[in-house]
Amino acid sequence: MRGRVTTALAVAVLGGVLALTGCGGESGNGGHGGDDGHGGGETMDHSTMEHPMDGGPPPEGITDAVDPTYPVGSVVTLTADHMAGMDGARATIVGAYDTYTYAVDYTPTTGGDPVTDHRWVVQQEIEDAGDQRLPDGTEVVLLADHMKGMRGAHATIAHSTDETVYMVDYEADGMTMTNHKWVVESEIEPAS
Repeated sequence: MRGRVTTALAVAVLGGVLALTGCGGESGNGGHGGDDGHGGGETMDHSTMEHPMDGGPPPEGITDAVDPTYPVGSVVTLTADHMAGMDGARATIVGAYDTYTYAVDYTPTTGGDPVTDHRWVVQQEIEDAGDQRLPDGTEVVLLADHMKGMRGAHATIAHSTDETVYMVDYEADGMTMTNHKWVVESEIEPAS
């Protein structure tokens, strides 16, 4: 009986920690680290964001990368800081895609502080985006649901990249994230 109570308490504490250190309620300047030279370049602490533990499948219409630097199954080291413990974490590539990827500024549909330079949203997660790269400053509506209040939010493109974009599984600070969206190629290094 005592073991069950201890286990239940540990699960409850871990759940509380995850809720507080996930990936929601981000505000301020910057992004997930790394920059492709297409604007931005500021950094942001996304350690208070609230991402789900499983990011779900890739959006419909996204194109698999033909010959990515890091093929599906590759073990890599992350250099992005999207969440606490992410920078330096080992990850496994679960998807590699060719698309345009955007950092966006938006105000959550649930209210709260505006989010600046949220990295990343792909072309297929933007309403009526078409297939051409959207210029910086373009006003869009987000279809992504990476975080509470994101889907349906009006946003502005801060900057973009055409680097290969990856979905990854990784473990950091005692939590396992599956299908984490998104990490661009400049935020990944070969595992050592």
